[in-house]
Amino acid sequence: MSAGRPFGPARRTTTALFAGTIGVLASLAGAGTAQAQTAPADGYFAAPPPVDNSKLIPDSRQPDKRYKQQKGCVQRSLGENIELKYRPWGQDYLQIAKAQEIVKAATDGGAGRGVKVAVVDTGVTRHPWFQDRLKSGGDYVAKPTKGQPDGLEDCDGHGTEVAGIIAAKPDNPEVGFVGVAPDATIVSYRQLSENYEPDTQTQTQTPPSSSTEGAPSSSTNPPPGGGGGGAEGDGTLPGQSNGGRQLEKAGTAGTLKSLAEIIHGIAERREADIINMSVDNCRPATGSITEGEQQVQAAVHFAAEAGIVVVAAAGNATDTCPQNDQPDARRPKTIVTPPWFADDVLSVGAIDETGGVAPFSVHGPWVGVAAPGTKIVSLDPAEGSRGLANLTFESGDKASEIQGTSFAAPYVAGLAALVKAKFPELSGRAIVNRIKETAQHPAAPGGRDNYVGYGVVDPVAALTQSLPSELGQQAPVPSPQMAQLPPANDRSPTPVIVALAGTGAGVVALLITLFVMHTIRRNRPESSGSTRR
Repeated sequence: MSAGRPFGPARRTTTALFAGTIGVLASLAGAGTAQAQTAPADGYFAAPPPVDNSKLIPDSRQPDKRYKQQKGCVQRSLGENIELKYRPWGQDYLQIAKAQEIVKAATDGGAGRGVKVAVVDTGVTRHPWFQDRLKSGGDYVAKPTKGQPDGLEDCDGHGTEVAGIIAAKPDNPEVGFVGVAPDATIVSYRQLSENYEPDTQTQTQTPPSSSTEGAPSSSTNPPPGGGGGGAEGDGTLPGQSNGGRQLEKAGTAGTLKSLAEIIHGIAERREADIINMSVDNCRPATGSITEGEQQVQAAVHFAAEAGIVVVAAAGNATDTCPQNDQPDARRPKTIVTPPWFADDVLSVGAIDETGGVAPFSVHGPWVGVAAPGTKIVSLDPAEGSRGLANLTFESGDKASEIQGTSFAAPYVAGLAALVKAKFPELSGRAIVNRIKETAQHPAAPGGRDNYVGYGVVDPVAALTQSLPSELGQQAPVPSPQMAQLPPANDRSPTPVIVALAGTGAGVVALLITLFVMHTIRRNRPESSGSTRR
């Protein structure tokens, strides 16, 4: 015992010092956290600054700078005539056919008829499966060659595939692919291109021919099972960069300023009901906002206030656009515009065929909903083509599947067109709200997370559910029920206490008396005279 006594106080002293040290460290950590929350110096919180309407700029309806073509346009590859008759998995996953039948039954028989969707992208080729529903919006890259109307030349191949997911209508009943809203009208605006670059020379240069070496799509035979059906057995494998298009990328055409001009012009002239932007500007979060971002922010706010549904791709994670995988989602390390302006833009993340989040889909508090973005099948974008494409050449002869949030966004834009056709009285914001509320909510607080937003869209639910908010009603609030209990006893408890105390004392006295009498009887000796022989 004596050997153990000194150890007790020593151990307590050590414990006390350890606890004190932990307390000091905890207080310092708490102070540091509080300071970081109130004054972020090295990052920007998820919410952008308020809209600055003074940054709203007029639409010049022309390129904001001079560009020249430096690569050949996408072309058909000389391969076998491979027809793609199967339905893309995304169509079945979202039950697009059922959604279209619902709209047809409720309207004049068309799925999206009368609804105009602006596609702000690399332009849209005049594919025959658009019929007469493809309109010229404008060209903000260069005057198109071969006498094509503004916005109807797609040198990159990206915009045609995006538009196809929205509104393509095949004339072959054996083809499984179809656009989400195959009776909607597409209005095309060519806003960017990776095949053009800023022209720093004063002398006009002749664009390279389509056979120029280094073109984004080479004349290489497609691998078995890939490619797209063409008029003469040709297929297209368009070259793309991770399925997306980056604004203000060095050596390419397309700026935030021209994007802002187009959005403002569309809303001001009421040229469309829905705007799809599968284009993004990705940059590190620096705690500031650029002038170009302010211009886009003001433009999308103007469009949303004008009743237009503004849809944008959430962005693809690349070496130059790092994934937002930091611990605190409120402090993103990557900012993506236009999705950043979530109050006015419905941004779309991508899922794969398993239903999980696609690894390339950029996370963020601004993500609104999600849709299929892998193993994409859409229109062959090459000029003169009459078929489909399901592969792309990224570099050399290596073919890869078409994927990206660029192709998830048009699924949602097409859904917005169906909702607009079935509920023409709904405002743009009400359509966005309907799509969000009827999405398949993730198991997260508030039914929303930073990966798929409010969840994967559910077209059938978006077209059939009744929302109390649209009927001017709030969810029923139960009225308070009065408890049916006897009235409270407000009399003094003293008499009861006295009575109970007296009763208890009497019982105790009685018990004592009985105990004493029982003890006396046991100890009293018997009388000798009472014994009989």
